[in-house]
Amino acid sequence: MIAHLRGKLLAKHPNQAVVETAGVGYDVTISVPTYSDLPTVGAEVALHIHTHVREDQIALYGFLRPSEKLLFEKLITVSGIGPKLAITVLSGMAAQDVVGAIRGNDVARLTRIPGIGKKTAERMVLELRDKMPEAGTPSAAPVSAMSAVEEDVLSALVNLGYQRAAAEKSLAAVVKNGKSGSFDTLFREALGALSK
Repeated sequence: MIAHLRGKLLAKHPNQAVVETAGVGYDVTISVPTYSDLPTVGAEVALHIHTHVREDQIALYGFLRPSEKLLFEKLITVSGIGPKLAITVLSGMAAQDVVGAIRGNDVARLTRIPGIGKKTAERMVLELRDKMPEAGTPSAAPVSAMSAVEEDVLSALVNLGYQRAAAEKSLAAVVKNGKSGSFDTLFREALGALSK
C-alpha cells in the first residue's frame, strides 16, 4: 500500500491535491488544514498517505503531519465514520481541538462539525476517549520531528507487532544516545532496545 508520496504538486484544491511521482499523477484527498499549508503548485511536496481500499475504489488520503494521519486513522475506526466524514471532521476543526473535545466529552462541540450528529459524536467520545494522547504529552510532538528514515524505522517496528508508543520510545532513546544514520543501524538499535 502507498504510505508516503513525495513529488511535484501539479494541482491543489481545498479537498484535493495531485502529486506527480516518477511520472505518475496521484489524486489525493486532503483536509482543509493540509490544503492551507501546501506549497505553491509546481513545488515539491511530501504527504503521509492513508490508502483506503474498497471493492469498487482505491482512494488516497494525504496529510502533511503524521499526527493528523494518525487521528484520521483513529476516526475511521468509529462505526459510522468513513474516510470522507473523517476528512470533514479534520477540515471542520483543528486536530488538537478534535482530540481535546473527545477527551473532554464535549459532544456539543463535536456536533458543530458538518455531518456529525449527536449519536456519532457520542460514539466518537465513547470509542476514542482512551485512545487519544494526553494534552501536552510528548506522544504527539516527536512524531512530526522525525526524519524520513526514523519514520521508516518506526513503521517497520509497528509492522513487526510492537506497540507504537513503545516503538517511539525506544527509537527516541536510540536517537537521543547519538545514534543516527542508516535505516539498518537505527532499526537494529531500536529493536535491541525493545527486546530488553
